[in-house]
Amino acid sequence: MQVCRALPWMGFLSIGCACAQIYPERPVTMIVAFPAGGATDQMARLLAQRMSELWGQNVVVLNRAGAGGNIGAESVAKAAPDGHTLLIGTTALAISPSLYTNLSYDVLRDLAPVTQLTVTPNVLVVHPSVPARSVAELIALAKRRPGSLVSASAGAGTSNHMAFVLFTMLTQTSILHVPYKGAAPALAAVIGGEGAMTFVPINAAIPLVKSGRLRALGVTSESRAKALADVPSIAESGVAGYAATSWTAVLVPAATPAGVISRIQSTVVDSVRSPKLREVMQTSGLDPVVNTPQAFSLVLSEEIAKWAKVVKAAGVAVQ
Repeated sequence: MQVCRALPWMGFLSIGCACAQIYPERPVTMIVAFPAGGATDQMARLLAQRMSELWGQNVVVLNRAGAGGNIGAESVAKAAPDGHTLLIGTTALAISPSLYTNLSYDVLRDLAPVTQLTVTPNVLVVHPSVPARSVAELIALAKRRPGSLVSASAGAGTSNHMAFVLFTMLTQTSILHVPYKGAAPALAAVIGGEGAMTFVPINAAIPLVKSGRLRALGVTSESRAKALADVPSIAESGVAGYAATSWTAVLVPAATPAGVISRIQSTVVDSVRSPKLREVMQTSGLDPVVNTPQAFSLVLSEEIAKWAKVVKAAGVAVQ
């Protein structure tokens, strides 16, 4: 097995180029910080399959769920910086720094951005038994029965939790939040009637809404989503200033050589641009987004600052 080692006379760029020439030299592990079956997991498996084909080397998806995505993110932050451990990160990475008081890793210090993958709205859905057929009716119901409605989420600090926090903050409603260990179990809880509502990624919501198992009341983007064009945005429904899109992205441990990061980024770009993967993303309501490590780094910093304001205004924190 070839090993990437720094020689005394080699600069950082030279090391990166040397590593990139032999990368990947063994199977690559793609960490998804949420359970199998959720929207992030489904997208990751499609990406891993295409990257495996391009590299001629297996890219294996491993689910490490819990703590709003922090268990998986921490495992990548502490992994060897050789490019053989990737993280499929979500908006939770931008929320956790202000929400959790005792994170064992630093998002900006311990993880290196590679590229974004998708941007998508969540959808506010309710169980069919809930007597609300619009956002306005849900708000009225919540105000008549404060604390009686239960909203499930993929976990504290996830994008759908923050979509919920922003919703209750702007509508001045009291709704009970119950976190689960991922979007799939949160969805299952609402489908089964354990919860009244949840904010779910649009690609996971579409088949459930069309089958009548859930009712869609509003999307979290500023305007309507093409994939659910008949569903109004929450802002359009009277909640002024409401906007909470979520994203997915690829990150690696900090100190991963620049050449390796560049190779991963170019492979992800090629994968996302493939007709098959792009078609699946778009029909699922996911807007493909690929950018440079530098551009994504700026987006990540801006997102951390944005959600810090929401967390502070809402007065929420997780130990």
